[in-house]
Amino acid sequence: MKYAIRIIKNQFHPLKVPEGTVLNHGDYIIAKTDKGDEVFRAFIVNELISNIWQKKRPDEFPLVRVMNDEDMKTYEEQKMLELQAFYKCRELAHRRNLVMQFSQTRYTFDRKKITFYYTAPERVDFRELLKDLTREFPRVRIDLRHIGVRDETSILQGQGICGQDYCCCRFLKKFEQVTTKLARDQGIPITPGKITGACGRLLCCLNYEYKNYLDAAKTLPPVGSGVMTPDGVGRVFMVNFLKKAVSVKLEDGKIKEYDKADIEMIDGEVNIDIDIDNNLNYQEDEVVDIKSLEDDKNSSTGNI
Repeated sequence: MKYAIRIIKNQFHPLKVPEGTVLNHGDYIIAKTDKGDEVFRAFIVNELISNIWQKKRPDEFPLVRVMNDEDMKTYEEQKMLELQAFYKCRELAHRRNLVMQFSQTRYTFDRKKITFYYTAPERVDFRELLKDLTREFPRVRIDLRHIGVRDETSILQGQGICGQDYCCCRFLKKFEQVTTKLARDQGIPITPGKITGACGRLLCCLNYEYKNYLDAAKTLPPVGSGVMTPDGVGRVFMVNFLKKAVSVKLEDGKIKEYDKADIEMIDGEVNIDIDIDNNLNYQEDEVVDIKSLEDDKNSSTGNI
């Protein structure tokens, strides 16, 4: 039976378990990583993943031991120490007037190394802060790690507006570029509360079905085009890609929805006014900074 551990940012690695070790799914264990001895939970690897790993096997981490009651007590104490270290580091950075937003602090189980994860808009010269931390935490290796806002969300975890765990906490390994064009083309209002995640950047899932929307758009008349409906001539006011239907503004000012099969595109101009910009970019009276939503400069550093 093969086991794996999930390290930070949802990366699974095989766990090398000595023969005769009694290990169950979900047990807390101590494994040796490149950072030192760390605490994880063991997961049983299903046959599909096991077969994939036969072709491309991630780095394997050796099991140190399954945690006992004494280890669990130490682990709970470690969590308190991490919290104290978090606030102490934040206080020291504030004294140095450093623009750093700390996300999380992690000790190795042997407490020989402590890692401080932080986000910052620009590169930070933290040499003096490092000296302060060395005095504050003697005989401990200090690691100040600059991460992006998307990385931060994947570490802290949570649920998105869909009700599911964040994609970056479950399966997303690499962040693709996301722009507001993806939202516009899918008919989604450019409203920060609807198109951004907890990281403050555009939702990664805007990429997932984009191609399907492009394919659907090829079969539907674009917004603003003239069409003939069962109720007369009109202009396309809105496109519903999922229903394969369009909302049409008629000559009498009424807006009705029609299936694709019930309308026919016509040549020439149709003298019916529609507010296309407002329809596609509804902002609920908010001032939207598009550049900040699309800013991927520091969204992911890959430095986790």
